[in-house]
Amino acid sequence: MSHVLGLAIESLVAVLLMLTIGYCWLLNKRLQRLKADEHSLKATIAELITATEIAERAIGGLKHAVRDVNENLGNQLDAATLMSAQLKNQLAEGDGVVRRLSKIALAARPPEPAHAPVPAAAPAAPVAQAPRVSAARAVAAAAEAFTERRRAGGLAA
Repeated sequence: MSHVLGLAIESLVAVLLMLTIGYCWLLNKRLQRLKADEHSLKATIAELITATEIAERAIGGLKHAVRDVNENLGNQLDAATLMSAQLKNQLAEGDGVVRRLSKIALAARPPEPAHAPVPAAAPAAPVAQAPRVSAARAVAAAAEAFTERRRAGGLAA
């Protein structure tokens, strides 16, 4: 019986060795697949790092561009605000000048004589009438007088 027991143990060891060899072969295949996956994962990580660096550079460029645009736009906005204020002041001054000129023009017009009915039956002897000054000449004369008054007062523009 000792031979049978020895043969049974030897057979059991042989079967266990065969199972171990089969399991080692299976593990070897899995390790090879894992190594292949590791290489592809390393390649993917390298591509991801490259893409991240490119994105960081692009973001830096965009930040720089935004800063430049913001500065330029701020300068242009300040200039436009200043120009708007200047134009508003000039429009107000121009409006005042037009109002003063219209007052001067109205003051320079000769008064309108009242229309008196003239008898048609008896023509009177020709009366010498004073020469009428045209409206344009009166406005020009009034403007010249106004300019001379402003210069004399030290307020010439």
